[in-house]
Amino acid sequence: MKVMISGLVNIETTLQVRKFPIDYYPIDYPFFGIASDVSGVAYNVVKALSALGDGIRLASYVGEDEEGRRILARLEAEGIGTGLIRREPGQTPVTVALHDGQGRRQIYCDLKDIQEKAMDPGGMEKEIRESDLIVLCNTNFNRLLLGAAKRAGKPVATGVHVLSDIRDPYNKEFMEAADILFLSHEGLPCGPERFLCQMKEAYPAGIIVIGLGGEGAMLYERSGDRICRLEAVPVGEAVNTLGAGDALFSAFIHYYGKGCPAVEALVRAEVFAALKIRHNGGAKGFVGEEALEKYRKGLDLAPVWLPADLP
Repeated sequence: MKVMISGLVNIETTLQVRKFPIDYYPIDYPFFGIASDVSGVAYNVVKALSALGDGIRLASYVGEDEEGRRILARLEAEGIGTGLIRREPGQTPVTVALHDGQGRRQIYCDLKDIQEKAMDPGGMEKEIRESDLIVLCNTNFNRLLLGAAKRAGKPVATGVHVLSDIRDPYNKEFMEAADILFLSHEGLPCGPERFLCQMKEAYPAGIIVIGLGGEGAMLYERSGDRICRLEAVPVGEAVNTLGAGDALFSAFIHYYGKGCPAVEALVRAEVFAALKIRHNGGAKGFVGEEALEKYRKGLDLAPVWLPADLP
């Protein structure tokens, strides 16, 4: 499958903390608890899809600074094309992610001025036309690409992460364009079953998935007008849950794009995400199909079917 991905690439610093909430103390020494690397939603998706064997093209913005040069050097070293990476004066986005030993995390994302950018579809027609799927992360600079992908007749997949309002004005345009739509259970104003029923009435996506963290995931499939829930996959102790949602999203679109039924694609996505979080860092721990299937064979994951008509 050929996939074009456009979204945030940044430098991520992770810090393992003792607990949440954090007590005040003037200094601590978390030996080997601090790491810095290239990450960001778009980069995580690129890494995940590459591990699964898909062909990818990455579009993003980086600043003309040391962090931007570091990102470009990493992409080139990994054989990820940089032709669609826009270099702009200014600073590259950075994030700081705190995480504890129970899988909880708190992320500080400094986007600099990237929300003021707009990715011009001009010059990207070939990449859009030759792609089987367009992944557009919910960053401001992707708004023009939503229309370009739809005009080209290409399916769009996106994740809106934390959503507390079904009519959220920032994410509404992305949700209206999505054929495959992912979000997290964190911040929902009601139970995930009820919210999923509301989402399928409000937006046209054929597939809507709510990640439930350690409780698994929930999927709505429009073709059968049905909802199912899958429990989490037990494949080992979680080290860091950063990037778990990106892993779930990436593996689902990979297997669903290959023709897997939606429920089976979600099962494999859960295995993929569970294996990923045994590693520290949002862009680390992605496995290939062979390793994934090794773990999948020994699992009995039966979906629980739910009514799709809750008020």
